[in-house]
Amino acid sequence: MRYQQRECQAAGCGLSFPVAEASELGSRCPLCQAPTRFVGEVYDTQEVHEDRIASGPRVEALLDNVRSLRNVGSMFRTADGAGVTHMHLGGFTPTPAHPKFAKTSLGAERSVAWSHQPDASAAAAALVAAGKRLWALEGGPRSRDLFELVDRAGGPGDPPIVLVLGHEVSGVDPRIIARCEEVARVPMAGIKGSLNVSVAFGVAAYLLRHARGVVLNPTRRG
Repeated sequence: MRYQQRECQAAGCGLSFPVAEASELGSRCPLCQAPTRFVGEVYDTQEVHEDRIASGPRVEALLDNVRSLRNVGSMFRTADGAGVTHMHLGGFTPTPAHPKFAKTSLGAERSVAWSHQPDASAAAAALVAAGKRLWALEGGPRSRDLFELVDRAGGPGDPPIVLVLGHEVSGVDPRIIARCEEVARVPMAGIKGSLNVSVAFGVAAYLLRHARGVVLNPTRRG
């Protein structure tokens, strides 16, 4: 799709924002309602499509009562990009059947397999029984640095890892944690103790799929 920038003409405002080529949307500034004008050249958005062979294991996800429609939609979009093969949705986690789901997933729900189970703990038990490895993204006494666990993840021929993510406030059900092979944490360097659940999922999914064998903290050479 092609876009062009619109610029507010009011003195002291200066807002600049993109609209579709020749679109009348934004003819008034969304901040001050002054008239706007097109500036600069029309440009195309650039997408990335790359057939990269993953070095890590197959990855699935189990969402244990993740409440936010936006977070779940975002995770489907990440799953499509990272090559996550199945999204297991537990409890009240929104599903692609929701009429507003595609607003965030942007169609990724059509390329990623999914299923729903009312009890996420029962889903976890079934996944373990099927030979899959559960890795929870969670804090607590069992948690280990995700980056230190990469070499334990295995490769494409190993049993898949199911990333388990829980409710944005209460976290993963302890009954599910008890079934997990690993409990992994994303290291936090700031004042906050955790990332947004969809961001944490993106970090873990891409790391497990593509970063096996990466040397951490390499010696700087000048």
